[in-house]
Amino acid sequence: MQVNLEKIRALRKAKRMSQKELAQKIGYKSGTGYHYIESGKRNIKAETLAEIAKILEVPIEELYNDKANKPEIA
Repeated sequence: MQVNLEKIRALRKAKRMSQKELAQKIGYKSGTGYHYIESGKRNIKAETLAEIAKILEVPIEELYNDKANKPEIA
């Protein structure tokens, strides 16, 4: 399954939260490390994804691409 970075960005913005604010909530000292995650330059750890889902108040499954969540029709 692939994480949907656009969805994470959209949910963060809907909460009116900056990258720096979210970064601090997940334990980063600055927004740069989180920026690399959200822009796809750095892989996201499962623990970090779970923390982001909790902060954004969504089930972790919602942070994955829709294709991964839908069964294929033969």
